[in-house]
Amino acid sequence: MVDSPFTPMDGLSRAAPASPADADDAALLAALRAGESDAFERLVRSYGPRLLAVTRRILGSEDDARDAVQDAFLSAFRCLDRFAGESRLSTWLHRIAVNAALMKLRTRRRKPEESIEPLLPAFDGGHHQEQFSSWAEPVDQALERAETRAFVRDRIAELPESYRTVLILRDIEGLDTEETAVRLGLTPNAVKIRLHRARQALRTLIAPHFRGEHA
Repeated sequence: MVDSPFTPMDGLSRAAPASPADADDAALLAALRAGESDAFERLVRSYGPRLLAVTRRILGSEDDARDAVQDAFLSAFRCLDRFAGESRLSTWLHRIAVNAALMKLRTRRRKPEESIEPLLPAFDGGHHQEQFSSWAEPVDQALERAETRAFVRDRIAELPESYRTVLILRDIEGLDTEETAVRLGLTPNAVKIRLHRARQALRTLIAPHFRGEHA
């Protein structure tokens, strides 16, 4: 395989429209495998922006996100011969980008993680004290609404990392419980527990906004 002279992040530094839904994956793959000079650049221009959005959500850092995307594209380029075409190219790249972001997350200098307990529902005399009854909208649906998207993302960023990551992978990136468990080295039951607690904590953070208590 011929090394590509194109630097992956070059394609993200220029404004480029997203790939059309009906992009001819087979033709692009054939061009990549044939070593066509512009094929790798086309790949980055087509899929770079969406992969950057994925890694940015997981890492919360623009520099780290861009590094992860570059790692993902280079990994994909090296593994083209192993891509059997059983899924869409975009799906395959998404998985590689998620893995690259998680690897980057694991290499960060770890800081003591704040407890999630203060954000969880309290119990009074054995009865659950509802703290977020005014907001029960699923995370992914809230993110689809432009007026709340930035606010919800900012509140997700406030969650402790181990809970935030599970929430992002399950509710935003759409991974199932088993795949999330494999990616994070957890048991499926641990993923379910963290996801439940992350959702509760997020609702606690978001409830004042939906009750009109924000500035």
